[in-house]
Order: sequence, then structure tokens, then C-alpha cells
Amino acid sequence: MNITQEKIDDLNAILKVKIGQEDYQEKVDAQLKDYRKKANIPGFRKGHVPMSLIKKQVGVNVLVDEINKVLSEAIQKYINDEKLDVLGNPLPKLEEDKNIDWQNQTEFEFSYDMGLAPQFDLKISDKYKFDYYNIKVADKDVDKYVKDVAKRYGKMSNPDVAEADDMIFGKFEELDGTGAIKEGGISHSSVIIIEAVTDKKLQKSLVGAKSGDTYDVDPRTISANENDQAAALGVDIATFKNIISKFKFTVEKVNRVIPADLNTELFDKLYGPGNVKDEKEFRAKIADELGRGLSVDADRKLKADVQEELIKKMKLELPNEFLKRWIKASNEKPITEEQIESEYDEYAKGLKWQLIENKIIKGNDIKVEHEEVIEHTKGLLKQQMVGMGMPSDDDEQLTETANRVLQNEEEARNIYMMMYDNKLMTLYKNTFKLKEKDISYDDFVKLAYEKK
Repeated sequence: MNITQEKIDDLNAILKVKIGQEDYQEKVDAQLKDYRKKANIPGFRKGHVPMSLIKKQVGVNVLVDEINKVLSEAIQKYINDEKLDVLGNPLPKLEEDKNIDWQNQTEFEFSYDMGLAPQFDLKISDKYKFDYYNIKVADKDVDKYVKDVAKRYGKMSNPDVAEADDMIFGKFEELDGTGAIKEGGISHSSVIIIEAVTDKKLQKSLVGAKSGDTYDVDPRTISANENDQAAALGVDIATFKNIISKFKFTVEKVNRVIPADLNTELFDKLYGPGNVKDEKEFRAKIADELGRGLSVDADRKLKADVQEELIKKMKLELPNEFLKRWIKASNEKPITEEQIESEYDEYAKGLKWQLIENKIIKGNDIKVEHEEVIEHTKGLLKQQMVGMGMPSDDDEQLTETANRVLQNEEEARNIYMMMYDNKLMTLYKNTFKLKEKDISYDDFVKLAYEKK
């Protein structure tokens, strides 16, 4: 076997692979023998079918499969041995395959287009300057959170008449052009949260609603969130986007949450027995939790600003045409050229940041060891258990549970990514020149929204 690389430019290359009979024949013969053992063909005893018949029936398919396996392994080994920094996977030049005579050829030559990652240097330092926002927790933020917690742990009641904070359970029925219920149309029972309704006139009219009342409703006004709008009708987003009808909503009952009392029973349920003694300590605890949550938002904003700045500064070029072909070839579901074009810029931006971030990780020797992941997972589990009022001081049990969690590949990947993010954030804060700015939560949301 002979593999050579022909550079087209800094971002594109052609990989040529010459393969001879000695590279694949042994594996082909083994597969044919195995097939012969299992073949069940009328007129022949199992395992005694003539090899010539086996070759006639499946010989070409087996040859193609085994050559593809040999090629895949050889190309991956070549990329690793040569330390090639490739993007995606090499794509075969399919037009050349059409000229192959699988029945008679013993030697083959295959060509692959290959996309190469851009080569660049990056050293992060205090020459990069960013704003870092200290988001302040206001009393009204604590008030809102206290109210939400009291509702979350409250009791459900069903009053006769709705008030502004209530939810209304009822039935949506699709209407036709005349205002009558559409035959065979959408019919689904769901909930309307009065304060979430975006149509102020409808919202006002729902206050005072009682069982049996009916309303003509545009489903796009019952929430600002399209997913919630679709869920209210019991349809998926794709179906919802095509709906133009109005709906009749018939009230069946009013749901009202009676907030839990701010007392020891609630405090113990949230934070464990004896950890919070009164409402003052409860509010202080919430303020602390909100503050930690807002620091996560501030870190997220810093990461987004770093990402935007470094992508702009690096001006990385990508093998765009190759990547578009690779996206289409590797996508599990069929995807059109139009879809690729419409989404490519965002994909390219994400890929550029991945390359930059990997460069930072490698250049600063950032590593996440397995032992660290175990301890971090134990910490997450401990927080969860404390929040549920469960004992969390059995280290052996925590370690066992953490190992079990990490056996799930997706969970493990998420935790590793979280820890890399944490280490990168520490690096950014210790390296970049940060100008700290105090800001209210409302102003921070406006800033983040405008930036987006």
C-alpha cells in the first residue's frame, strides 16, 4: 500500500491511496469462508456450497466492504502518523470510483479530498481588554425569587373565578373561516397562564373567567415562547408554523397556587433541618444563591466577548467548499444546499472558536484529570442531596454514585466540558485585563440582549 499527499493550498489537499491484492486478499478470503459456512442455499448442504458460487453471489460485495475497511484504517493511521490537522474526514472522489472494474482489477487507486485546519499562533495576554460585569442583586430580585419558591412549594386550589396570577385549564378547538369549529381540526386540552399572555386585551378578559366561559384565541398570543405555543395545541413546532387558524378556548377549571408559608417547614425542606432559622436568614440565603447564579451569567458574558474578540483578531480561513460537502455527506438526515448555505456561517464561527479554544488549552497545558472529575461530580451530587434534604456525608457512597454517573458517556462529556470551561475562565480572569463594572440585573439583561 502506498499513501501520498498532494497539497492544493494551505487548507486543501488530495490524499492518494494505492492498494494491492496483498493488502486485502487475506481478509476477503476469510470473509468468504465465513459466509460459506453460514450460507443456506437450496441443493447444497450447509457449509458445502462451492466457493465459486459464493464468489459469484457475494464476492464483489465482500471485496468492496473489506477494501473500504482497509482504506479507512490505513487513512486514519496515516493522518495520525503524519500528525495532520484535518477538519471533518477525507471525502472520496466518487467520480473516480465509477471507472473501477471490481470483477477483474486486483490493484486499485483511490483519491480523497481533505480539508486542513488553518495553522496559526495564539498567545493570550493582558493586551486583550474586556469588561467584566458585577451584577448586583436587588431587593426586588430577592422578592420575586421568594414569591416563586413559595408558589413552587404551595398547594393547588380550584376557585370559581380566575384572578391575574391564576392558570386556566381548558380545551383548544381549531376554528374554520366562518368561526365554527373545524371538522377534523386540532383539539387539545391545555393550560393558559394568564400573566404569560402577550395580548393585553385577552389577558385582561381572562381575569374573572369561570368554568364554561369561551374565548376566541390566537395561539401565538398565549405566550412569548413558540415552544409553549405549540405545546398548548399539542403539536410540534413544524406543524405549528403552518397554523393560521384561530381557536376557541373553553374554560374547564381555574387553577390557583396558594403559596407556602415562609416558615421552618419550608426552610427545612429547602436547605435541610436547622440550616435556616427564620425569614431573614432565608432571604440572605436566596440573595447569596442569586449572586452566585449571576456570577455565572457574568462569566458567560465574558466568554462570549472573548470568543467574539479572538475570532475577529485571528481572522482564520477555513476550507469552506470542502466543509460544505462534508456536512452534506456526514449528515444523518438529507440536507439541502440551501440549508447548508443558510446555516454555514454559524457553523464556521463555531468551528473557528473550537480551533482557537483547543489552541488555548494546548498552549497553556490545561488538563482535566479523572480524579478531578470524580471529586467535581461528588460535589454536584452533594449539592443536589442537600437541596433534597438527604444526608450527604457518606463519602464512599458519593464516590460510588459519581462513578456510576460517569459511566454515562453524555453525562461524562458534559462534566468534562464544564470543568474545561471552568479552567479556561480562571485562565481568562488571571490573564486578560478586566475592567470591572457594577450593573443591575435588569440593565445586564438589556446589555446582553442588545449585544446578541
